[in-house]
Amino acid sequence: MTTTEIFNNLWNEYTERTPSAQKIKDLFTNKGNTVYNDHVAFRTFDDARVNIDVLARPFITVGYIECGEYTFEAKKLYAKHFEHATDKNAPRVFISQLKTVEFSYELQAAVKNMIDSIPTEELESDLVFKGRLWSQPSYEVYKQLQAETEYAAWLYVNGFCANHFTVDVNKLDTFNSLQEVNEFLKENGFKMNTSGGEIKGTPAQLLEQSSVLADKIPVKFAEATKEITSCYYEFAFRHAMTNGELYSGFIAGSADKIFESTDMVLQEN
Repeated sequence: MTTTEIFNNLWNEYTERTPSAQKIKDLFTNKGNTVYNDHVAFRTFDDARVNIDVLARPFITVGYIECGEYTFEAKKLYAKHFEHATDKNAPRVFISQLKTVEFSYELQAAVKNMIDSIPTEELESDLVFKGRLWSQPSYEVYKQLQAETEYAAWLYVNGFCANHFTVDVNKLDTFNSLQEVNEFLKENGFKMNTSGGEIKGTPAQLLEQSSVLADKIPVKFAEATKEITSCYYEFAFRHAMTNGELYSGFIAGSADKIFESTDMVLQEN
């Protein structure tokens, strides 16, 4: 599979569960822009069978290399980002994992049960395309996980898939700033993630990011069907470093707030 095929496949699956992303991309295109991906992000657990290095395999195969690592103390996450060694137009890849050992025994047991139930042949495949590989979720388990961390609850329902794609705002022809993009999105009825401010990061930090709130999709739990957050669309504007090149990394403090685009407020019926 080529780099282009990988991201085309990921985009097709992502837009099935995130229809707002295709709508936004079409809005940009209709204004005369070609939309490029800044990065694509994934979530996983720190279990050696499904950790960052496992999810990164298909990207490593087509020439990606590790370029940075990040720790999110409050959310108890560790992450790495990857870039293609030679193709500078290829999207970056950002993969985070939950540090399960820092959570309760109950959460650790739930995660182990999920991963233990995955067939061996699936564990040996490219997990980023697989979605949820365990049995039908329980709403009670979902609530228990969410009480500790939204991240684990999201993974329990959505499984291994692209958590978000990101528009490269620098490459949009009809927008000059992230502020302009955000106003355009709001004018078209999209709700922004305002946790930590509508724009995360500053020109001084060399990276500004924003995102719309995640879509909600019906999920069939064992007990009942509920609308649960799926994925979201992000927007990134990168500033030039002293050498004139655009900054290519990530800011942990900003990404911390971007994670909250999928936060779910449970409403009991």
